[in-house]
Amino acid sequence: MSEVELAYQVGQAVEVTVADVAQGGWCVARLEGLPVIFVRHALPGERVIAQVTEVTSRFARADATEILEASADRVEPPCPNAHPGGCGGCDWQHASLPAQRALKGAVIAQQLRRVAGLDLDGEITVEPLPGDEPAGSGLGWRTRVQFAVRPDGVAGLRAHRSHEVIDIGDCPIAHPAIRDLGLLDHVWEGAGTVEAAVGSVGPDDPGQPDRAIILTKGGRRAQGGRHEQGGRQAPGGRQAPGGGPGTGGAHPGRGRGTTVRSEDRVELFPQEAVDAVEADAVLIRTGPKVTPLHGRQYLAQFAAGRHWQVSAGGFWQVHPGAADTLSEVVLGALEPKPGDTALDLYCGAGLFAGVLAPVVGPDGAVTGVESDAAAVKDARANLSGYPWAKVRRDDVSAAVADAGLPAARLVVADPPRSGLAREVVDYLTGDGAAERFAYVSCDPATLARDLGLLMAGGWHVDGLRAFDAFPMTHHVECVATLTR
Repeated sequence: MSEVELAYQVGQAVEVTVADVAQGGWCVARLEGLPVIFVRHALPGERVIAQVTEVTSRFARADATEILEASADRVEPPCPNAHPGGCGGCDWQHASLPAQRALKGAVIAQQLRRVAGLDLDGEITVEPLPGDEPAGSGLGWRTRVQFAVRPDGVAGLRAHRSHEVIDIGDCPIAHPAIRDLGLLDHVWEGAGTVEAAVGSVGPDDPGQPDRAIILTKGGRRAQGGRHEQGGRQAPGGRQAPGGGPGTGGAHPGRGRGTTVRSEDRVELFPQEAVDAVEADAVLIRTGPKVTPLHGRQYLAQFAAGRHWQVSAGGFWQVHPGAADTLSEVVLGALEPKPGDTALDLYCGAGLFAGVLAPVVGPDGAVTGVESDAAAVKDARANLSGYPWAKVRRDDVSAAVADAGLPAARLVVADPPRSGLAREVVDYLTGDGAAERFAYVSCDPATLARDLGLLMAGGWHVDGLRAFDAFPMTHHVECVATLTR
């Protein structure tokens, strides 16, 4: 039995004074001579009763169930489900927005110092995005939400580090256009998840943004417990199939696209619940494939002064102000000039390639690399006005390793949370690589790891900006500028 297992047991309550913030929405607490405890629902400097929820061989995890001495930064969570044992989607609802940003800045600095040996001058300021200034609520920003569905058809969000689906009834951080769909008012028996996504419109666009829902069929991973037979009234007052307010329809002028046979709809999902949702498109996800029941397969997005086509099931920055801000920051980091050559790795729907292309012009070249077929289709559509901008469908690791990419002076990468593939690091640190690199990251730990490797390979970090693209959660978006 380890020292931690001897010191702590699940369910044990201990009184601790919380110290520093840690990566992942935790704070650190230490009792003299005992292993470290990572505590949720606490803030640095607070004295709390922490109930142990998990014991590993090296540390324990706990929830702050009683606040004995509160921080001045503590506020009442705006969501009634943000508490120990409640929804696990948010980490910092009990902290004021300025405090949340300070905590995120501290985590970034901590990771850079410990992992990369990089100590940037001064504190790292986490900047609010447009729409969250000057003193926004931190709510209503999330333009894509995936709800898990219990076997009885109730949709909700999972508890922290658990498969349990919490019947939340509402999600205050969801975009108003998603909340207005009323997905949580219906029973979705037969579905594994119900996902909603909303597009965006330009200042001169008439009408409302596109809204789509995406359903996956129920299965082992979607189930949160023993199957129970549901009646006409589900827990939380939800309407069972047949009790919806009417039939949803597309906005005028928007095509309804491909239609799946009605018998397939009924077999997979409750037809009445699908029809009751006022979405522009309803789609079915089967593995990587997304098939429309009705409506278009993509959402219209507006950013960087133009419209973009983005597959309903594809990646797009989830905060309404993020795509605009990040594209501007990436251009500032790379400083492109007419005739430049640029590479956009993990390019998705082509946002960064699309803002680089008009700057480098027809005497330059932009190449995007993306493995997802739907994203490649979107990117090619979004770059169709720039013949000198191409998109290569390939795994990024394979693309940089086979020496088939054109030489590029500028590189931007926006990888998944796992960070840069090692082959990408090798490519960037190899002979004849780029001169300027913009690294867009949503994870301070993998960012720090990769910056350490890049600095060892001859790169210099010229600057880093951080943005609160995920208020109420521990997540944060960073853009690092590197030069050779």
